[in-house]
Amino acid sequence: MPDAMPSPITRRHLQRLRQMYRSAGWPCQDVLEVELLAAGLLERRTTPDGCETLRVTDAGIAALSAATAGHRAALSAHETLLRRVALDQQRAGRIAWRGLALRVPLPVAEDSEPNQPPTPANRAQAAIKWEANVEDADIAATPAVRWHMACPDLFSVSLTSVEAYLDPVVHEIKVSRADLLADLKRPHKRAAYLAMGGACWYVLGLDARGRAIGSADDVPPECGVMVATGDRCLVLRAAPRRPVERLPFATWMALARATPLAGRDDDDAQSVLRESD
Repeated sequence: MPDAMPSPITRRHLQRLRQMYRSAGWPCQDVLEVELLAAGLLERRTTPDGCETLRVTDAGIAALSAATAGHRAALSAHETLLRRVALDQQRAGRIAWRGLALRVPLPVAEDSEPNQPPTPANRAQAAIKWEANVEDADIAATPAVRWHMACPDLFSVSLTSVEAYLDPVVHEIKVSRADLLADLKRPHKRAAYLAMGGACWYVLGLDARGRAIGSADDVPPECGVMVATGDRCLVLRAAPRRPVERLPFATWMALARATPLAGRDDDDAQSVLRESD
């Protein structure tokens, strides 16, 4: 195999390899393709009618397999940590959901750049309420908003019959430093999490050497930070909390459509059975 292996093989290289593997192999003739050819991950073939096509080599297949294995390992670590945090929330008397998707309105300041987060004073907590008898002047005075689809790893509320005591909290799970840094570059995503609940936590996993993938200094101060150590999560910085009087109607509808996580793990269930004997 040639020694001109791209260093490193990026996600774009792998995406192009998958595309070539699934397609008839028609060349794109761009720089990405040149790098894959030089690395020996692609090879040129000529059809009987003289057309040139590309084929993924055995080295390319091995690169795709290794990337898939790494992705599965990261996904497994993410699922393990997410489940641990969910169980901690359930043991604290909370109901937890994963995979929740909710459109959140974020205010757009007239003097702000498109990729700048809204100021803390302007963060939206509830959906915009439109009354049937709104006057034109009131509509003109309504602040401009940008809708963002928020998909937190974990969303939980307290098990209570009083709406003001729900205390909605968002937990975002990170097991890769690259994923953490990429997430922190998206301020509107973080602002949407803060708008969904009264507190937002970043839960950080460990790398292959057992070191935390980040510190409290990496995460903005409006969010709390935990790090997974052994069988528990250590709080590096508490999340600032603010009261939430009620959840928006859109959030209630999203919770009604979703299924909360199982309430107990096997150990807790067995302990209940032993106590009843």
